[in-house]
Amino acid sequence: MQAQTTTMQCVTELAHRAGDGIEVSLLWHETEGRLSVICTDERTGDWFALDADPKDALDVFHHPFAYAAHRGIVYGIPAPVDASAEALSA
Repeated sequence: MQAQTTTMQCVTELAHRAGDGIEVSLLWHETEGRLSVICTDERTGDWFALDADPKDALDVFHHPFAYAAHRGIVYGIPAPVDASAEALSA
């Protein structure tokens, strides 16, 4: 039988903000030596994560939607509306 080793991930929340159902957290992943920003829309359940360079981490934290758009991350696109349902409501 082989022994298995498990690496525990130590994640520390460095900053957090919330407003109008949007929550943003700046996280430090100690074992990986990296920073990330997680953005969640509590109303819809949509979310995305961004890696953050240390020199830009606070800017990514304060402007996650701009960084997501710049990186081509698609976020919260609504499902297409059925044309017939749209015509009935007119």
